[in-house]
Amino acid sequence: MQRIRLRYTKRGRLRFTSHRDFQRAFERALRRAEVPMAYSAGFTPHPKVSYANAAPTGTGSEAEYLEIQLAERRDPDTLRALLDTSLPDGLDVIDAVEAHTSGLADRLEASVWEIRLDGVGAEEAGRAVEAFLAAEEVQVERRTKNGMRTFDARGAVTRLEAAGCPGDRPDGKACAILRLVVRHLTPAVRPDDVLSGLRAAADLAPPVPAAVTRLAQGLLDEETGAVTDPLAPDRDAATAAPPTAAGLSAAKATSGVSPAAGEGTA
Repeated sequence: MQRIRLRYTKRGRLRFTSHRDFQRAFERALRRAEVPMAYSAGFTPHPKVSYANAAPTGTGSEAEYLEIQLAERRDPDTLRALLDTSLPDGLDVIDAVEAHTSGLADRLEASVWEIRLDGVGAEEAGRAVEAFLAAEEVQVERRTKNGMRTFDARGAVTRLEAAGCPGDRPDGKACAILRLVVRHLTPAVRPDDVLSGLRAAADLAPPVPAAVTRLAQGLLDEETGAVTDPLAPDRDAATAAPPTAAGLSAAKATSGVSPAAGEGTA
């Protein structure tokens, strides 16, 4: 058995893909790429895929993660390329590592988000950010399957900055970019909750829906406030550990060389 961890994106129109739709598309890609998946036991076996902290529907992302379990060993880079080709443009597999550690989901402590506010000036956005950060708590409401829920949107936000949009807009309209770091707490605070908090704290109301993209998620460095790569521990462990015989055989098979080729030559 081998576990592979993948990083993938949701770009363009594919940001409106629901998590269930992505699951179906990914399982089709596994079949097209002829990935030797391990399956669950029981009357209805399913491929062993673990999804971690998916972004909300309608939100773009450069940092979604999942883990698959294989019945046979494969080279992670080759597998990444096969799956990327088998998925539609916008659902792009951009990284793959073999799992050498446990607890991928536990390493997803925070996310870096970018929110584009068309029709809002940078100064107006900056004043709203100052008011939000100055508050000890900002109560917001969200409708859940159990009805309306009220919670604090301020406590989960460790960083929030506002800036103007890069470049000159041809239509001359105002535009602001918010960059924020949000801890993964319970209840989860989403970017739209922060926007509701900005409305509550400073009456910031963008005239058009915001464009939201997750730029990163991973471990939160408490000293610097940075969000670090959750796959880095697996890369470090792979570098420190000596290669196994099974791993060497898989690498040689991927390159088209038989396990015995090149051995015992003078």
